Amino acid sequence: MGRVSQYRTSGDGTSGDRTIDELPEYAERVLDVAELIPPGRVMTYGDVAEWLGDGGPRQVGRVMALYGAAVPWWRVVRADGALLPGHELRALDHYREESTPLREASRSAEGHLPRLDMKRARWDGVTGGAGADADRDKGGGAHI
Repeated sequence: MGRVSQYRTSGDGTSGDRTIDELPEYAERVLDVAELIPPGRVMTYGDVAEWLGDGGPRQVGRVMALYGAAVPWWRVVRADGALLPGHELRALDHYREESTPLREASRSAEGHLPRLDMKRARWDGVTGGAGADADRDKGGGAHI
């Protein structure tokens, strides 16, 4: 729960209709997974839900939309590798900084933005991640 103060969006201690101290347990778990994803790697919304063994891609997406600013949000992505609409350039800066594998955009692609190379960028939830050994020892997660 060390990230609670990062959710503050107004001076009155609230974030929308929910007070800061009421971060849902499921949201905390999703954000914990997002923090485990190593630089240069990604997990899909569905991957995160599967790793948790709870919820689905839409629930993970909702958590990321509401609370994801406190974690490396650009590492939780759409399964098709398309960059998050409205955040493409910020995400692209992060991907380039972290050397995340990208596929060049085709000439017909809208905005000529690259996509994530999902075969190379996708993280399995175990290898090379922060805390991967601890999770494996606890038997945590439905590793992808």
